[in-house]
Amino acid sequence: MKRMITDVLGIQYPVLQGGMAWIADAGLAAAVSNAGGAGIISTGGRTTEYTREAIRRAKELTTRPFGVNIMLMAPNKEEIVQVVCEEKPAFVTLGAGNPVPFFAQLHAAGLKVLPVIPNVKLAKRVEAAGADAIVAEGMEGGGHIGVLTTMALMTQVIPEVSLPVVAAGGFADGRGIAAALVMGAAGVQLGTRFLLAAECPVHPNVKQKLIEAVDTDTIVTGYTLNGAVRGLRNPFTEKFVALENEGKTDKETLSLMTRGTNRLAAVDGDTVNGMMQAGQSLLPLKKIESAQVIMDALMRETRETLAAAAAIHI
Repeated sequence: MKRMITDVLGIQYPVLQGGMAWIADAGLAAAVSNAGGAGIISTGGRTTEYTREAIRRAKELTTRPFGVNIMLMAPNKEEIVQVVCEEKPAFVTLGAGNPVPFFAQLHAAGLKVLPVIPNVKLAKRVEAAGADAIVAEGMEGGGHIGVLTTMALMTQVIPEVSLPVVAAGGFADGRGIAAALVMGAAGVQLGTRFLLAAECPVHPNVKQKLIEAVDTDTIVTGYTLNGAVRGLRNPFTEKFVALENEGKTDKETLSLMTRGTNRLAAVDGDTVNGMMQAGQSLLPLKKIESAQVIMDALMRETRETLAAAAAIHI
């Protein structure tokens, strides 16, 4: 039987918090870790100085394991990796690029390595290279997405590797966590649900939009740029997708339109011109609560769902 992610990382519950760029800071990561999960600090768009300070701050706020997400598209990724190795969080997640060249350096520093993968081919590649576990992320999640749904990804990845598989993309309640565990996942990663954590620094305007959202309120931009991103519908995303579908705007112009839009929403609170990255499971997002209250609810729902499933006879 595959190891649970709780055993791999030394955490209480099989829940990772997504490494959301411009959002997942030391405060949120520490709050999730203190609640029994594994918080993650995002380094996307950040400097080495920020990364070092954030890791040290998280260590002041929690004695429990937490991780750092490294976005491999970042031009300063080598410097970020070096700082992470020096400051030594418990683990790293790596996505949006080839993680294999960094495995040896990260392992030498004593860190667990969890690459984010979108398909079976990459899952097998990182397993062969020595990953400690993998995060299999489906297209229902917020932010950058692949082409497979989470269900299809779990169905095909979990039997093909011996590594613990953390399922990600579209999870927002304990029913989803239970379903993933029954399918053989070692744990689940949630991002959007933690946007409504009281400790999450995302702008209040974005939190309110999430609370007001209905189930069909996400949209995917960037399919024509080979960099699809899921977020909430707003004037920016509607205009962008219209231009994409029209096919008259060149890729360079479209790419320039997206620059800085994530920060514009998450930090500045511009919900008209910014990109509010969020996953498809929106209806569970009803109110702002502490990370501890969210985690307690997730685990209660998970236990109840698993207990009900045990009573099913076929």
